[in-house]
Amino acid sequence: MKKLLLISLFIANVLFPYRTDAQIRLPSIISDNMVLQQNSEATLWGWSGASERFVIISSWKEEVDTVQASNIGKWKAKIKTPSAGGPYTITLKGMNRFRPTPSIVLENIMIGEVWLLSGQSNMEMSNNQQIKNILPTSANNNIRFFTVDKKASEYPQDHADGDWVSCDEETLKRFSAAGYFFGKKIHEELNVPIGLIQSAWSGTPIELWEPASVIDSDPIMKKAASEIVVKTHRPHQPGYLFNAMIYPISNYTIKGALWYQGESNTPRAYAYEKMLNGLIGSWREAFQNDFPFYYVQIAPWKYETSLYEGALLQEAQSKSLSYPKTGMVVITDLVDDVTNLHPQNKKDVGERLALLALAETYGKNIPVYKSPILKKMEINKGKVNLYFSDSPNGFITKDGGKPTEFMIAGSDKKFLPADVKLEKGRIVVSNKNIKEPVAVRFSFSNTGMSNVLSKEGFPIVPFRTDTWEVD
Repeated sequence: MKKLLLISLFIANVLFPYRTDAQIRLPSIISDNMVLQQNSEATLWGWSGASERFVIISSWKEEVDTVQASNIGKWKAKIKTPSAGGPYTITLKGMNRFRPTPSIVLENIMIGEVWLLSGQSNMEMSNNQQIKNILPTSANNNIRFFTVDKKASEYPQDHADGDWVSCDEETLKRFSAAGYFFGKKIHEELNVPIGLIQSAWSGTPIELWEPASVIDSDPIMKKAASEIVVKTHRPHQPGYLFNAMIYPISNYTIKGALWYQGESNTPRAYAYEKMLNGLIGSWREAFQNDFPFYYVQIAPWKYETSLYEGALLQEAQSKSLSYPKTGMVVITDLVDDVTNLHPQNKKDVGERLALLALAETYGKNIPVYKSPILKKMEINKGKVNLYFSDSPNGFITKDGGKPTEFMIAGSDKKFLPADVKLEKGRIVVSNKNIKEPVAVRFSFSNTGMSNVLSKEGFPIVPFRTDTWEVD
């Protein structure tokens, strides 16, 4: 291998003996301790002198990659990666033998699975209360974190600051708890290094996380964006966080993305389905990667401006499941206080996201790994039969009590609590005072927390069968 490397460098120097004085420069995310996506063509990029030529020497392979920068000094290279392993090194070495550019050596590089984590505070929060018992034993060099510094910009940026660090007691305190539990579960199941890139900002609406051009392309999204309440301590302009916290890392090769956001958009839930679909599409276009996109449905909370704004946002999130290669985690059963916008249980959130990824991205045989969704309803003699996906063994109540949060209505649109029978293949609802039911709602309220789960432990996705106007 050493002989082949010397031959490659000799040929490169003979063929490209051009003068260069500029040092090769790299973005923060291309650095020591990084995790590269396995079995891929991982992208490296950066800056140098105009038209500068250099080689990239990857310690896991014998062949050397040659690179030439553009006439404005930008360069990009795709490097083939093997199956998971490490640690490795990458050396970037100038090709001018008369005036050599200083080499850059990147060390302690792992190759495994890389995921992007984004959203607002529920993604960002480290939740030290829940992780405090595992902190002393959390050190794991095979789980690495990169946190994108919080910045906003009117225009797309080339660079985002941050550092790759290994998971340990100190770094975990400052990293997404939901993201960590996701990565930990994936690591345990696949036994490969995991790279987690956190790009999140508390309290930020979705409009900021996708290009302004996407928002401006649709009158409904544009109207919703104009209604954002300005906060002095964080940005509010559409596209500003995409420009500064997503676009600068969009060259980085990832396996997929996780999204945990929505609370800041409840006053504008009418536009959220379009916005979420627009975000997914624009991210995939920016990364040039049709990656899977898994997201968390917002939790029940006591919103004060409307009785249904949270429910309508949840409904919009459910509709985005029709967008290709998406999945949603439901957490209505993980809330212990509807006055706290930040549910404390992030472990189950992360592990449910991991089950989605393990089953749908990595092909693991997991018979049931997501929440039941209403497939159809049948009305028969004053009763409504409800049929669901992902519930092959039927349903239970987690507290052993009567099923809750089912409401039924006739044509007068007046909803009453339903009598509920849980059967293996269906759920039957009725109310003796409603002889001719026409609609059913389940957990369709800001604070709806039903006790009904599939026997595998997944809460039913909140729903309504009507399209009536709500306040």
